[in-house]
Amino acid sequence: MRFLVLVITLFLGLGLAEAAPAKPAHNKSAPAKSAPAKTPAKSAPSKAPAKSNNSKSVTKKTDAQINEQKNALKKLESDLAKKRQELAMLETEERGVLNTISLLDQNLNQTRNYLNELAKNESLLERTLVQLAADIDSLDRKIGDRKEVMKKRIRTLYVNGRSSEAKVLYSLLTQEGNPERQVYWVHHILYQDREEIEYLQSLVQERDEKKQQEQSHLSDLKNLRSKKAVEEKGLVSQMSGQEKMLKSLKQDQNMQRRALQEFEQNQKTMLALIKKLEERRKKEIEEAKKAEAARKAREKAAKEKGKKLPPPPPKVTKPKVTVAESVKGPKCTPLEGDIISQYGLQEHPVLHIMTRNLGVEIRGKRGASVRAAAAGSVVMVGEIDGRGPSVIIEHAGGTYSVYGHMKSIRVQEGKEVRNCEEIGEVGDVASLNGIKLYFQVSEGTQTIDPLQWLKTK
Repeated sequence: MRFLVLVITLFLGLGLAEAAPAKPAHNKSAPAKSAPAKTPAKSAPSKAPAKSNNSKSVTKKTDAQINEQKNALKKLESDLAKKRQELAMLETEERGVLNTISLLDQNLNQTRNYLNELAKNESLLERTLVQLAADIDSLDRKIGDRKEVMKKRIRTLYVNGRSSEAKVLYSLLTQEGNPERQVYWVHHILYQDREEIEYLQSLVQERDEKKQQEQSHLSDLKNLRSKKAVEEKGLVSQMSGQEKMLKSLKQDQNMQRRALQEFEQNQKTMLALIKKLEERRKKEIEEAKKAEAARKAREKAAKEKGKKLPPPPPKVTKPKVTVAESVKGPKCTPLEGDIISQYGLQEHPVLHIMTRNLGVEIRGKRGASVRAAAAGSVVMVGEIDGRGPSVIIEHAGGTYSVYGHMKSIRVQEGKEVRNCEEIGEVGDVASLNGIKLYFQVSEGTQTIDPLQWLKTK
């Protein structure tokens, strides 16, 4: 009778546990359970715990994805805050027209990217909530089933007591048979009630944990949707602001003049940079020639005098000679995408004024790789006015290729690069119209059409 009272007390306790979250148990894993049976022949192991463990594994994987996307959002929020701070400074400083347009454009692109990430997080949380709801329903059904089993068990104990099970135990212990089999069934009958109660407790605990996760994810989803609404409203405002500025640029001759001066100054800076690199290359070649001539003169003088040659002077570093295959082709298109600005004289796509382009612009996608157009040596990695983070590669014969508006750069100065080797990622820094690559080619100090150069062998 004492055992019957204990079982009923535990069962009522489980009923009360549903009204409040269950406290974490020391042993969270649910061992394989057996359904209660009046006789050993009717007992069978339950498969429910295996499904529960599989559900926990899926939940952990989903939680890891949610945490990963949360971290990505934090980084985007940090980058976006910096860009908006830079943009706010423009209101208190006299900044260039092109720089202002560029920052506006970068801010718009980052806002769009942030909105895309918010949408991905929203979608993932919605799918997770659907799965949690299904898991909770499944656990509720299992808890209901186990409760019905326990009710029947309590009713049986109340009507028959434990005398019927005592007879079964006595029979198992006195009859002849496999001793191990007998021990198994004795253990099974003695412990099956406790195991049923423990299994029911584990189901209730798991259900409560999933309800807590559901509430947490619902709160996250609400915050995400609130952020998304604010960002979408801000995006419309930013687009309107950029549109007004571009409209003013078209109508304000003073702004157009300033924009043209900035553009031309950026072009001059680029030409001066290439000129400096070419002068350095020629100087290295000249020094190498002088060193070689001096060496031959010393050898000739020593030979005429019949004297032993003196030790050679310190070795003079010769200019880097890039791989000859770099001019034989086939060359590599540095970025797959549409050409949005051609080489030479044409109307600027953003400023709507006639400009002379030193290179071409190729539309890019976020995360796309930029590749070296030909084998060569990296002679410069740095920031260039109007081009943002850039790479310049020197090819055989004094040909230079320039890669601008890079988001990230994966090569260093002095590094030899192969044909079509990845050198970085395309971006929108210092761009006036989104993600793109600025690609320029110069033979010596003379710029040429990059698209035609790519076709030559």
